[in-house]
Parts: sequence; structure tokens; C-alpha cells
Amino acid sequence: MTIRNWAKFFFFAMLVGGAVNGICSLFIRWEFFQPYAANGQWGEFLAGLLWMVFLGFTMSVIAQAGFFAYLTLHQVGVNIFRTLTLWNWVQLLLIAITIFDIIFFRFVPGVKDGQSWVFYIGLLIVLIFGAVATAVQKVKLTGKKHVFISALFFMVVVTTLEWTIALMGRDENINEYVALLLFPLLAVNAYQLLVLPKYNAKSDEDRQKLEARRKARLEQAKNA
Repeated sequence: MTIRNWAKFFFFAMLVGGAVNGICSLFIRWEFFQPYAANGQWGEFLAGLLWMVFLGFTMSVIAQAGFFAYLTLHQVGVNIFRTLTLWNWVQLLLIAITIFDIIFFRFVPGVKDGQSWVFYIGLLIVLIFGAVATAVQKVKLTGKKHVFISALFFMVVVTTLEWTIALMGRDENINEYVALLLFPLLAVNAYQLLVLPKYNAKSDEDRQKLEARRKARLEQAKNA
């Protein structure tokens, strides 16, 4: 990917993270915003919303770091296990381990501390549904069925690793952030997975145009 296209990719991914986090915060953390809205304190309301957007930007940067780390991991995995089929089986195993870890080492302790299973099951459904929907769309865009498992692995395992920042917190309002931060991570990861080929193709096109201009200049120099 060229520097210019990477900058566009980075910028739009940040916009996705900021917008999704800002919108979701109005629902998930409405009790924080409601007093400002009720009292007409729109400056404070806007400041709180901007903070949530900035938090979405931060999650976007984390998601992008995770995405490029996954691209390296995927290539290493294929090289180690020699075949994509075997690597896909390994990825399925890691998906199962990750879901087991979320339930028994993240959600169960939360339930013991007084949280409802409905809360955690709802988050797990959002994670899995978002992952499956993105993987299905990736297959439709590429026309390659074997990418389903890799896309599912990225959306479940890598998103969960990025989400661990919130999952391991023990703050008083941590459950609000556990719910809130899942959405920008899912959105940014889905965006990256689905649009990266477009930016790669545009980068190839830009390089071809640059090469054509170089050849044209060389021809002009020779004829001068």
C-alpha cells in the first residue's frame, strides 16, 4: 500500500471508530449525558460527546495495530502449517479457546460480582454476530469461501484481544465501557477487513501510473 492510500485508510478507520463510539455512547452512557441535556448545559454535553469520539479514535488506533499484526500472523501461520487448510483448523481451535476464555475467565467472575448473564450473553451475541456477518460479506466480496475462517478468526480472536483492555478492568463503571468499546472495535475491524483490498488495488493502480509517467519522462529526455 502506498503512503497516500495508507493515510486515507488510517484516517477513515479513525472516523469509523470515533463516529460509532460517539453514537453508541449516547445510548449506553445516556445517564451521563441526560443531566446535561435536561439542564440545557450543551457545552458540557458536547464536551462529553467529544471525549467519547476521542476514545473511539483511540480504539481505532488499537484496532489498526491489531489488524496489521494479524496480517503478519496469518502469513506466518500459513508458512508454519504449510497448507491453508491446516491453518484454518488451527484458527477454528483458537476461536473456540477464545470464546471459552471469555465466558469462564471474563464473564463468570462478573456474574459472581453481581452482574447479569443477560448482559454478558448479549455482548457475546454482538461479537459473534458481527464476526459472522463480516466474514460472510468478505466471502461475497472475494468469491473465495476459504477466507471465511480467517475473517472469523480475525473478528473474534483479534477483536477480543483488543477488547481485553476493558474486560480486565475493575473500575466502578467498567461494565459500561466493556459494552461501549466493543462496538468501535467491531466496526473498525470490519471496515479494515472489507476495504483493504480496495486500497491495495488503488495503490497498484497508482504505482502503474507513476511508472508510466517515469517512462514518458525518460522518452522525452531521450528525444530532447
